[in-house]
Amino acid sequence: MIQQQIKVAVDAVVFGYKDKQLNVLLIKRKVAPFKNSWALPGGLVLEHESLEEAVVRELHEETNVKVNYLEQLYSFGKPDRDPRNRVVSITYFALVKPENYEIKADTDAEDVAWFTIDRLPELAFDHLHILEIAKKRLKNKLTYEPIGFDLLADKFLFSDLEKLYTTILEKSIDRRNFRKKILSFNILKELEEKVSEGRGRPANLFQFKKKEYFKLKEEGFLFDIK
Repeated sequence: MIQQQIKVAVDAVVFGYKDKQLNVLLIKRKVAPFKNSWALPGGLVLEHESLEEAVVRELHEETNVKVNYLEQLYSFGKPDRDPRNRVVSITYFALVKPENYEIKADTDAEDVAWFTIDRLPELAFDHLHILEIAKKRLKNKLTYEPIGFDLLADKFLFSDLEKLYTTILEKSIDRRNFRKKILSFNILKELEEKVSEGRGRPANLFQFKKKEYFKLKEEGFLFDIK
C-alpha cells in the first residue's frame, strides 16, 4: 500500500490600489528555503483548520492584514514546486484598500511591503506563476462584477474609476462611453462634495451604492463592461 506524504498549504494574493497603480502584498521570508526572498503570504494548514481559517490566519500573522473575504483562486501541485517536500497549495485572492491597514511582518516573515505589479522583485517558489493567474482572474472579473470599487476609496472621482480600469485591463477605454455605461447602471451616487483634479474645475465625488447593487443583482441585473 502506497502512503502519501503530501502537505497542504495556503497562499494569499492580496491586491491593493495605491497611487493609481495596482499593487500586491508580499512578505520577505525569514526561513529557508528561499530565505530573504520575497513571496506571497501563506503557509501550511494546521490539523484542526479549514482552508479558509488557515489562509486568514497566515495572512494576519505574517502581514497584520485581516480580511473578511478571500476568494479561492486555484490549486498548485507540481511535485517540485517546494524543494523540501511535496506541497499542494490552495491559493486565494483578495482586494483591499491599503490605506485601511497598518502592515507589519511577524512569524515567518522578515518584512512585508506593497509592490506595484509591474515592478516585482524575484519571487520564491512558483509564486510569480500564481500571481499571473490571479492577475488574469482579476482582469476577467473586473468586466462582469463591480469589484473595482473594493479597491477605491469610499469616495472617489470618476476619473479615478476610469484610471483603475485602464490600469488593470491594461488598455485604453473610451472615456465618454465608459462614463455613460457606468452611470446607466444606477449603482453610483454623485455627491455634493467636490475635489479639484488639477487646473480644471472641481469635480464631484462619487460613492458606490453597494446595497442597491446587490438588490439589483438579486433581481437579475448583469454588470457588463467589455
